[in-house]
Amino acid sequence: MPNSSSGVKGAGFSPYADSPQKEQWALAPEAANASAAEIPAPRARVQAMKEYHPPLGSRDSLRLDFNENTVACSPKVREVLAAISAGSLTRYPEREPVEALVAAHLGLKPEQVVLTNGVDEAIHVLFETFLDSGDELLLPVPTYTMYEVYASATDARVIAIQAGDDLTFPHERLLTAISPRTKIIAIANPNSPSGSVATRAQLLEILRRAPHAVVFVDEAYFHFHGETLLDLIGVVPNLIVARTFSKAYGLAGLRLGVLAGAAALMPWIRRVLSPYSVNSLALACLPAALEDQAYVNWYGSEVLAARAEFEAAVDAAHIRRWSSRANFVLVEIGPRHAEFVRLMREAGVLVRDRSSDPGCDGRVRITIGTREQMREAVTALNRALAALRKGNLAQ
Repeated sequence: MPNSSSGVKGAGFSPYADSPQKEQWALAPEAANASAAEIPAPRARVQAMKEYHPPLGSRDSLRLDFNENTVACSPKVREVLAAISAGSLTRYPEREPVEALVAAHLGLKPEQVVLTNGVDEAIHVLFETFLDSGDELLLPVPTYTMYEVYASATDARVIAIQAGDDLTFPHERLLTAISPRTKIIAIANPNSPSGSVATRAQLLEILRRAPHAVVFVDEAYFHFHGETLLDLIGVVPNLIVARTFSKAYGLAGLRLGVLAGAAALMPWIRRVLSPYSVNSLALACLPAALEDQAYVNWYGSEVLAARAEFEAAVDAAHIRRWSSRANFVLVEIGPRHAEFVRLMREAGVLVRDRSSDPGCDGRVRITIGTREQMREAVTALNRALAALRKGNLAQ
């Protein structure tokens, strides 16, 4: 430990605590009277960006609101975390060796893969790499909010392709919207909040019809759907696929995603990507998570069984729902959707109101956990619906 002669003081020391310069600055009339108009302004695009509001406050209830793993990560990951030394945290992370493991796991080459700080960073970096002034992003909606958030920070134009009331993939409308200005087509497959999917044939046609654009297929919910385009990486030059380790793997808190694409595209993405954005803890844990496929398979199977049970319970309650290929189900609650969310929260179950999404007024998304958890959710659901119906009768 440093001694007193080193000039380093203990915890809580501030080099400005007794600074006369700080005191003079604080007392300067021009500082005290500074208005918001005199504060450095962000660029106009940032001021116009849409905002995303993450969960706030306590989430100690049954977490059926953000499509996370509702149990835990693999025990093998916990073992790695327990063995990490304090000294290892003093070194900058090195993602390349782990990227090679991920590439091998996906059946790809290391030069076709890049790890990111969650798929959110992957989206951000992809858009910053390819979207320029005059370009267009084609975005089937409703879909994951962050596509539009990150696109709004660029000079590109977002072209929203609205799904119909059945929320199926708007394939024909999207094909019609492709133009010479189309630079990226972003498709979540399965999609959120609907749980709908685009078929392989539909995606292949889009890839053929837009060879001048990046077709970005976000497979965040792959483990609950089972279909992928990863086999086309290196075959189709304009395809980029994303995967996450936040869902089935249960590593949302470590922030790990992966982008896969043609080797010719990836150097440009790496140029924009921060070299240290994936932290050391995440990189240390990922090999163990990949190794324990038995855990991932168990969790995926448990969710599929729970989803079937939950959908049957929703049908029995005479509530409209949309067929889902992901770890969530979208249900129709109607004008009292906010009250429904509140009643569920009071019962210890968190669900997500999606009424602000395009074409989703009155609709609520419910994450699927284990069968035991979803039976608890069904009890809360039925009580909430009974309370709403009783309230309707009393009016």
